[in-house]
Amino acid sequence: MQEIYSWPWVEAEAVRTAEAWRSCAAMPLPRGLHYGPHEQRNREKAYDNAMRAVQREIRKAPQTVIGRLATRNRLVALFGQFAVAALGLEDQAVELITSDFLPAGIEFARWARRFDAQLSMASIIQACRNAWTVCGLQPLLGEHFEITPSIVGYSLLYPYTDNYLDSHDESGAAKRRFCARFRERLRDGPLPAEDDREVPVWALVGLIEGQYPRDRYPQVFDSLLAIHQAQEESIAQLGSDGFCSNAEVLRISCAKGGSSVLADACLARGWLSAEESRLAFDWGALLQLGDDLQDVAEDLRRGSATLFTRAAAAGRPLDSLVIQLLNFSECVGAEMNRFPNGSATLKDLLRTSWRSLIVGAVANAREFFSPGFLAEMESSSPFRFGFLDARRRKVTSRNGMYQAVFNTLIESPEDEAGTRPEPGCQCTVPSATYSI
Repeated sequence: MQEIYSWPWVEAEAVRTAEAWRSCAAMPLPRGLHYGPHEQRNREKAYDNAMRAVQREIRKAPQTVIGRLATRNRLVALFGQFAVAALGLEDQAVELITSDFLPAGIEFARWARRFDAQLSMASIIQACRNAWTVCGLQPLLGEHFEITPSIVGYSLLYPYTDNYLDSHDESGAAKRRFCARFRERLRDGPLPAEDDREVPVWALVGLIEGQYPRDRYPQVFDSLLAIHQAQEESIAQLGSDGFCSNAEVLRISCAKGGSSVLADACLARGWLSAEESRLAFDWGALLQLGDDLQDVAEDLRRGSATLFTRAAAAGRPLDSLVIQLLNFSECVGAEMNRFPNGSATLKDLLRTSWRSLIVGAVANAREFFSPGFLAEMESSSPFRFGFLDARRRKVTSRNGMYQAVFNTLIESPEDEAGTRPEPGCQCTVPSATYSI
C-alpha cells in the first residue's frame, strides 16, 4: 500500500529524521580521503590547465553549427580529463558524469531556455541542481536516466517561486495571496491565471499533470502539496530569529528538505514504497542542512534561523555541527546502499557529492571554524582552501567567459532539435513566451 503524504505524515517523518540527526551527535569525524600538500598542488595544476583549455576553446568562437558542436564535445571531454586529473575520479564515475549527468544538465538547460528565453544562467543552474537530484534517484528506483517534462516543470518552479518568496521587494500580503492560489492550483488542478507571475508557474504545473495524471498518481500531487506547505511554514516561522527553539528549527529544516526530495523521488517514477519514501525524505533533509551550512553567512545577514546561524550567532565554532552533518551523510549513504537498484558507481558518486558539498561549504565559511578543524578538513579536500577562494574570485571576474561556455553547451543544432521530446505546453504573456 502506498504512503499518503498528508501533513501529519510529513511531521512524523520530520520527527523521525530529526532523531536520526541527533543520533549522529558526539560521533568522531568519519574517515575520508586524505590529500597531502604535494598532491593538492598537482591537482590545482590540473585544475588551472583545464581552465586554460576551456578559455582557448571559447576564444576560437567557431561560426558554423558543426564547429560549435565540435567545441561543445571538446568541452565535455575536457571535463572528463579534469575529473580524472584534478578530482581523482575512477573511469566509471567519469563515464557516469560525462555520459549521463552532463548531457542531462545540457538537455534540461535547453528545455528551460525554450520555456523562457529570459531565464538567467544562474536561475537555470539553480534549477538544474534539482533536476540532477531527480536524475540521481531514477536509477535507484529502477528507472532510466533521463530528463522528463515533470522534471522540467518541478525544477523550474524553484526560480519562479522560491526567489519570489525570498524577495524583500514584495509585500507579505502579496506573497500570502500567491501562496494560497498556488496551493489551490496544486490541490484542485486547472485554475485561470490572474497575472503574469502565475502564468509560467501554472504552465510548469501543467507539465507535471501531463506526465502524471492526478487520478493515477496521487502521491505526486500529495508530495507537491507537502513541499508547498513546508515552504510556507518555513517562511512563517523562520523569518524572524528568536521565536523558535533549536528543536523546532531542526524540525522545520527536515520537513522542508525532506518533502522537497520526496517530490523529486515521486517525479522520478510516479510512486514510492514506504522504504523509498524514507530514503528520499532523509536525503532531502541532508541536502537542506548542507544548503543551510553553505548559506550561513548570508542567512546571518538576513536574520534567518538555522542550526548553523544559531551556533554562529552564539559565538560557537561550527566544527561539531559539521562533524554531525558528515556522519548524517554516512547514515543516509548506508540507507541508500540497501536499495537493490542503482550501480555501486552511482551510489559512490552520490556519497562523494554530498561530502564535497559539505567540505566546500566549510572552505567558503572559514571564519566560523576553529583553526585545527579547518586544517583537518582542508586535508580531505583535493584543493587547498586558499586556492579555492582565489579561483572563486576569478570565476566571479570572468562571468562573461562562463556565460559563453554555458551558451556553447546548451546550443541546439538544427539536426538535434527533432530528437528532443515535446511536452506540448504553450502559453504566452506580454513579457515572454513560455513554451516547450
